[in-house]
Amino acid sequence: MNKLFLGALALLPLAAAAQTPPPSAVLTPEKLWQLGRLGEMQVSPDGKTVAYTVTKYNLAENKGNADIWTVPVAGGTPKRLTDTPGSENTLNWRPDGKLTFLSGEGGTDQLYVMSANGSGKQKLSDFPDQGLSNLKYAPKANFILYTQDVKSSPTTLDMFPDLPKADAKIIDDLNYRHWNVWDDHLASHVFFQPLNGDGKPEGYGKDLMPGEKFDSPLMPDGGSEQLAFSPDGYRIAYTSRKLTGKAEAESTNADIYLYDIHNQQTVNLSEGLGGYDTEPSFSPDGKQVAWLSMATPGFESDRNGIMVYDFASKKHVDIIKGSELSAGNVRWSADGKTLYFLAVIEGTEQLFVVSSNGGVIRQLTTGAQNYNAFELVGKDQAVANRTTLSAFADIVRLDLKTGKNLKSGRETPLTTINQQELAGIKFGKVEDRRVTTTDGKQMQVYVIYPPDFDPAKKYPTLLYCQGGPQAPITQSQSYRWNFQLMAANGYIVVAPNRRGLPGFGREWNDAISGDWGGQPIKDYLSAIDKISEEPFVDKDRRGCVGASYGGYSVYYLAGHHEGRFKTFISHDGLYNLTSWYPSTEEMFFAKHDMGGAPWDATPSKSYQEFNPQMFVKNWDTPILVIQGGKDFRVPEGQAMEAFGTAQLRGIPSRFLYLPNEGHWVTKPQNSVLWQRVFFEWLGRTLKPGGQAGK
Repeated sequence: MNKLFLGALALLPLAAAAQTPPPSAVLTPEKLWQLGRLGEMQVSPDGKTVAYTVTKYNLAENKGNADIWTVPVAGGTPKRLTDTPGSENTLNWRPDGKLTFLSGEGGTDQLYVMSANGSGKQKLSDFPDQGLSNLKYAPKANFILYTQDVKSSPTTLDMFPDLPKADAKIIDDLNYRHWNVWDDHLASHVFFQPLNGDGKPEGYGKDLMPGEKFDSPLMPDGGSEQLAFSPDGYRIAYTSRKLTGKAEAESTNADIYLYDIHNQQTVNLSEGLGGYDTEPSFSPDGKQVAWLSMATPGFESDRNGIMVYDFASKKHVDIIKGSELSAGNVRWSADGKTLYFLAVIEGTEQLFVVSSNGGVIRQLTTGAQNYNAFELVGKDQAVANRTTLSAFADIVRLDLKTGKNLKSGRETPLTTINQQELAGIKFGKVEDRRVTTTDGKQMQVYVIYPPDFDPAKKYPTLLYCQGGPQAPITQSQSYRWNFQLMAANGYIVVAPNRRGLPGFGREWNDAISGDWGGQPIKDYLSAIDKISEEPFVDKDRRGCVGASYGGYSVYYLAGHHEGRFKTFISHDGLYNLTSWYPSTEEMFFAKHDMGGAPWDATPSKSYQEFNPQMFVKNWDTPILVIQGGKDFRVPEGQAMEAFGTAQLRGIPSRFLYLPNEGHWVTKPQNSVLWQRVFFEWLGRTLKPGGQAGK
């Protein structure tokens, strides 16, 4: 059976091997890349207009481009303001009502300005060597801050100038690569610069971090949210983790630094706080600054408190201490008396409010949706980026007035970005269920059904294993692990918010650390077993899929599933924890979640009881292994070990290797290829009747 199966896969062209394409009335991989993707948004000073970006992709050209749009806060027809060959980003409204932005139309991101209606576009900067990033204006628009890369260490060419064609890296310390990039001997620094009467930068900016080897914002995902001007414009707060090498690899100790333009001094506002401190935001009167703060050193998925620092007392306090909520996207009210923030709760992301002095936290919105980001409009309204598992991102206006409408959020749609592209597309029903776990807890499980679902029929069913390991399954939209796309291909999707996923209290969130192969795996099996009691689930056609920790879960379940599944798909999964530990890059994550190193005098059970590699003797089911060559969080050797093991043991298997992708698949054609291979594998291994692979 195995040889026949492998031969068929090897000889049959991909297009021929794939299932019959779904009808045009349902979602397809190609359709996903035709959709406009909502990016950042900024409200004008008068509160009347929202500027936002939408990225559209060209599958043939394998790239995307972001343009600027505006829409009235009161509602109306959106207007496109830019249509350039270079993407626009980093929107800022000036006090005079004009909109500034960075654009790469000339090859590097430079500063531009235009009127609110898109007229009078003017280029304001012309930095010859590199462009600008993360630009922000001081409130009076007389200064700007931005980031640029500076050289932080010598390269091989610097050390051996007579060997210009040598291709090598000399490495003496850790953190030589991160996520998907090697150390490039550059550091991102914050610069301050005055503007002349025409609003143009004068000369070159002042580096606030001269001679330092550290990044601000934090790499690779930090942006302008980690930088802030004080209301008077003479102080700049920024986020940085001022550690290098092994110390950086083993620590999450990022701090909030305050630079005073008058005396050119820098102080650490979060001194003594050992976890991640990020996203500073000044109160309107400049007397306080708030930021997100994780209390536990080395724990990257710890709860985010809201730390408020008072400049008079020089003390900081977590104003939501004791809460189960983990905050994000913090915004001050105009009077400085309250703070608004987002937090994940029970598989959704909602808006909350609390006094700037702490106290009772009020939940302002409920419902089956995510508010992924928001901006305040006056004291009673906000605009928000909204998604559901059946709706891609659009902007809505929220009524925040107290009273009978408080809980509803009272939202008004402002955009319908993909109305034309999604016209006639059918989505499957999303069901929010509760399943009892083996230890008697109630676990939320999303079940997504195929369009035109018929309960009288039997459907192949997928257990989706979430990554992170502490990234919640919410009402967000993924362009790769898209539940509606899976449903459109005829699969029921079972997506449990198993142990370790936020939104269900700290005990539930933290329980996964050191217990990767314990209760979280039992939670997965509880979910698939319970949903499989339904008569419409075909128990002979069940698959298990996931990435990162989800990919680890696939490998682990492949040795423990006791015949439940007929196929597995693991993307960038951890296969051998013993070899993974010293080869990953953020050692604090490995040390915290594994409970130590594999060479400890008494190694934790992670390396024996919970190591998928230890149970490959039980593998008996076809498996597709997918891996990005630039994934340094889960290096490619993990996939190669898994695939090699499957091949040597005669397990029907395939290896999809994407040499230029990291932990995620970001290039359009690679993404479509990923989907085609994914569904081809499922179609072949879960086909009706007989044994998988025949």
